[in-house]
Amino acid sequence: MVGATAIATIALPQIAPADESGVSFWLPGLYGSLAAVPQAAPGWSLYTFNYYDRVSAGADVARAREVQIGRFTPTATVNLSANLNAMVDLQWIQPNYAFATPVLGGQLMLSMGMFVGHEDANLAGTLTATVPPFGLIRSDNINSSVTGFGDLYPVATLRWHNGVDNWMAYVTGAIPVGLYNSMRLSNLGNGHGAIDGGGGYTYLNPATGHELSGVGGFTYNFKNPDTGVQSGVDFHFDWGASQFLSKQLFVGLVGYAYQQISNDTGPIPIQNGFKSRVLGVGPQIGYLFPVGNMQGYLNLKAYGEFAAENRPSGWNAWLTFSISPAAPESTVVPTKHLVTK
Repeated sequence: MVGATAIATIALPQIAPADESGVSFWLPGLYGSLAAVPQAAPGWSLYTFNYYDRVSAGADVARAREVQIGRFTPTATVNLSANLNAMVDLQWIQPNYAFATPVLGGQLMLSMGMFVGHEDANLAGTLTATVPPFGLIRSDNINSSVTGFGDLYPVATLRWHNGVDNWMAYVTGAIPVGLYNSMRLSNLGNGHGAIDGGGGYTYLNPATGHELSGVGGFTYNFKNPDTGVQSGVDFHFDWGASQFLSKQLFVGLVGYAYQQISNDTGPIPIQNGFKSRVLGVGPQIGYLFPVGNMQGYLNLKAYGEFAAENRPSGWNAWLTFSISPAAPESTVVPTKHLVTK
């Protein structure tokens, strides 16, 4: 369903050229199984998920964050033994409308997404800094939390279906209206606009119950007016693989790969090649069920992250619920009409 969002984690600073220190517009894992399958029938639908995330980062990210919030000058020589930890609990809400009239032979869907929720962040450690001719040793323990709403994410998708093959193209972006303060450790907005586009494919064989999906795209970030930093271009790839055990129940795996491909630019000298990266993989289970004359869908998936560079990483869990027009009764295999992320 949608392509949207950078769900805000820790707003990290301009000293490091890695997605403004590891916070990206794109939320890895946003797409998954059945991503390219068109909605069963035109009309309104609703897509929601609860996103729970626990991440941490080491001294490099912590040092960058302390510079941004003004704890010491970036010209200081600093040794920092510290960790940055965050917990995010967000609810995503996205209404969609699929048009009956084909566009370029495919189904056009327009959406608008946003989220509300809460984030806690903590930075703790010991800092030794030298600003000639002076030096200092300081223990830092900074706590920050925020509750409210994030940015807005408009989305447009086109989906095509032919037998077991399904294709999609999408474009999305960020309208930076969410709660954001560059001097605060926790934020629910990114502080800047972005545009993202890409495409995907789903193989779905109703006879065997096999399903395989992949969606890739690129993000262009606009400059953050509060920090003067423009994050680099990012590439992301989300995938899902599942086996239907019945017409209603499936199990499988999900994963993602995220890689920043160009450096940030901004007012503080940048180390070339210092870019964000993370990989994730985990299990999923999905269930289809009727809701009156509509179709309901539940999905639970979780990711463990690894191979992370220059961004917080840890694990995250998603509980998805969507409701959409049911497939026509003449449809033999209703599973092929499910649209999800």
